[in-house]
Amino acid sequence: MTLDAVLTRVDATLPEAVDRLMALLRIPSISTDPAYRADCARAADWLVDDLRALGFDATSRPTPGHPMVVARHEGPGPHILFYGHYDVQPVDPLDLWDRDPFDPQLQDTPKGRVIRARGASDDKGQLMSFLEACRAWKDVHGTLPGNLTIFLEGEEESGSPSLIPFLRDNAAELSADLALICDTGLFQDQTPAIVTMLRGLAKVEFTLRAANKDLHSGMFGGAAINPLRVLTRILGGLHDAQGRVQVPGFYDDVDDLPESVRAQWQGLGFDHATFLGDVGLSVPAGEADRTPLEMIWSRPTAEINGLWGGYTGAGFKTVLPAEAHAKISFRLVSRQDPDKILQAFRDWITAQLPADCDLIWHDPEGSPASVMEITNPAFDAARAALTEEWGRPAAFVGCGGSIPIAGYFKTYLNMDAMLIGFGRDDDQIHSPNEKYDLDCFHKGIRSWVRILDRIAG
Repeated sequence: MTLDAVLTRVDATLPEAVDRLMALLRIPSISTDPAYRADCARAADWLVDDLRALGFDATSRPTPGHPMVVARHEGPGPHILFYGHYDVQPVDPLDLWDRDPFDPQLQDTPKGRVIRARGASDDKGQLMSFLEACRAWKDVHGTLPGNLTIFLEGEEESGSPSLIPFLRDNAAELSADLALICDTGLFQDQTPAIVTMLRGLAKVEFTLRAANKDLHSGMFGGAAINPLRVLTRILGGLHDAQGRVQVPGFYDDVDDLPESVRAQWQGLGFDHATFLGDVGLSVPAGEADRTPLEMIWSRPTAEINGLWGGYTGAGFKTVLPAEAHAKISFRLVSRQDPDKILQAFRDWITAQLPADCDLIWHDPEGSPASVMEITNPAFDAARAALTEEWGRPAAFVGCGGSIPIAGYFKTYLNMDAMLIGFGRDDDQIHSPNEKYDLDCFHKGIRSWVRILDRIAG
């Protein structure tokens, strides 16, 4: 079989693939630090050269920040866009690294061989797994697999300030039938997974203001309203005893989880006791009628992230504060609109304010959830390919956090994305001594070969 020939080629050329990854890892492409601007451009140029060597029409595109790399190969079949990012996090604190973070090395550990360097897992090792799959494919077939666009960003680790304008300006070129994103990981380090839903986020800071200055509690206590008392009373009612959010209309746009997906999640054998136990907790605190995986992947939340007011220094100062402050965030799912949720929350607070209290709203912002259309046959095809490679059933999973690029592809390019990655929980991304398991890099390449074999033709 031709597929077997490509996989055999991947196995035979793994040392050369590792050498290429090491070369990219040596470039300190730290996007958030202006001192490394030239290195970010150098990383983009390195990728352009590698993509051109593979047969792509590749260019480095200037932005107000760091370059975008865009590469194109026209071929038969559906148009597939692959996304990754070549920039990396800063390395501080440097003294906690066991070696130079930009001097990559293969190391033996009790769990196997790892590639140790900044960016090894997030995201250079992951994006190179796709490029190496294309390389092995071309070595065997003589051409690249299908109708491909490669899109590599250089500002993901610094907030992606140039991304949305770039997507808008280049929508016709970048729009595809499906996007592939390699910036996630295996479920519980073993199970291959495709992320099909990502929670959105809405957040706001606000102030309750009462008197025009802090008041002496002996002179004014009992007669003057205390905004901290008002705020804690209101926020204390944000959830009921069953963990449900009490803001009117909060669940109006929340869809039920499909039974087929719920059954898959149940089959994952998620150990919530260990999940919570690792951080010193024991009992799930969300909606009482939902499983822990549902709570963190497919249900919305309302969280108090900060609460303050009055005197908080050393000793004691008996004042009634003039102001009380809070930071509140909502993780959103399904069709929840961040603007609608924040307005409903503001109305809910306002309706409960007593006389002499004013609400001051600071910088509300948000982004919607992303829910992929898994009826697209490519999703089942990719799941079957991952199952074949890893020898255990691959799963459609959710993600409790937010990965903005998937939402941007949906919003600005009107396309779904499959988020497939091969990182492990102990990769220490964003931390000292980041690593990427050699086995994950190797099987990641093989996985992409299998996926491309099923969906690119």
